[in-house]
Amino acid sequence: MSLQLLGGLSPQQFLDEYWQKKPLLIRQAVTDFPELIDLPRLIELAQRDDVESRLIEFKKNRWHMEHGPFRKARFDKLPESDWTVLVSNVNQHVDHVSELLYRFNFLPYTRLDDLMISYAPEGGSVGPHYDSYDVFLLQVGGTKRWQISSDDAGNFIEDAPIRVLKDFASEQEWVLEHGDMLYLPPKYAHHGVALTPGMTYSIGFRAPKTQEIAGRFLEFLQDELKLDGMLSDPGRKTVEQPAEIDGDFSTRIKAMLQEISWNDDTIGRFIGQYFTEPKNHVVYDAPDEPLDFDEFAASVAQHGISLDLKSQMLFDAEHIYINGEAVDCEPEAIATLRELANQRSLPADDYDDSVLEVLYAYYDYGYLQLAG
Repeated sequence: MSLQLLGGLSPQQFLDEYWQKKPLLIRQAVTDFPELIDLPRLIELAQRDDVESRLIEFKKNRWHMEHGPFRKARFDKLPESDWTVLVSNVNQHVDHVSELLYRFNFLPYTRLDDLMISYAPEGGSVGPHYDSYDVFLLQVGGTKRWQISSDDAGNFIEDAPIRVLKDFASEQEWVLEHGDMLYLPPKYAHHGVALTPGMTYSIGFRAPKTQEIAGRFLEFLQDELKLDGMLSDPGRKTVEQPAEIDGDFSTRIKAMLQEISWNDDTIGRFIGQYFTEPKNHVVYDAPDEPLDFDEFAASVAQHGISLDLKSQMLFDAEHIYINGEAVDCEPEAIATLRELANQRSLPADDYDDSVLEVLYAYYDYGYLQLAG
């Protein structure tokens, strides 16, 4: 990656000195945008039912929020100021936005979440708030004033549809122009207000709560369990209080539950499936007229292949995962599939049939896209 992205710091310097520790302002972090998303294109995305979008307004001293998909006419009714439209996971729909997100691959894909784009005219804001995860805020067009504070205050305006801090005292302030970027650790309070119309590209990171991970692991474990036996009580004595849960019964249930166990492999497979599982709104488009296997192999040999923008692929020492599934493959295919996971694409080449069979199956699902 270019050192410009982190203001001349190497990725390891950034991780050592700033990651989850303190903010970093980076002037002209990105100057080589291959293309810019304009407001009409962002509004087009906000009209789709497979895209998460929100519209936030501040009017009559109150915050208002609507969820998409929106009708185009909704945006024609907006005032000249004091509103923001936010579209999540734009990287799943626009190639060059996906490429920008994956410039942050000095951090693992298990942590990298999405690139959200927000547009605001003059005065547009979502109020002072904090995120529970790390975020890079990249200014794209226009100018925005950012105020930040290490004191998150922790109290929010009651009955507001969004989490807006009731008390916010700025400690530092900057105006970001096109290409400037601000990194903020988790729970670092910040308040951005558009000075001129423009966009903020928010690169966010996954930070699921312990409760969520534990709950999802228990769901995963339910499908993994294969416990023998059934409740029995030989030698049972008569009881005087039939409604009582007696100690002997509780002991038997405890013994049954103690049969539940897991090992490192179980946890590893859970991690691989959980961290590649698609979000609820994601839909994969299978090819309308899929190539047959020989045609597919010839196309890969000539043009290469890549993961669909919505696909996530990870691996560990023993397994490979894609979109919540464990990949069944021959040992000789593993190295190439790991390359696909790391680079999100494979160059044109004559690949072994053990690789092509896996690629063809996931191409047919819509998880992979042919190049060229």
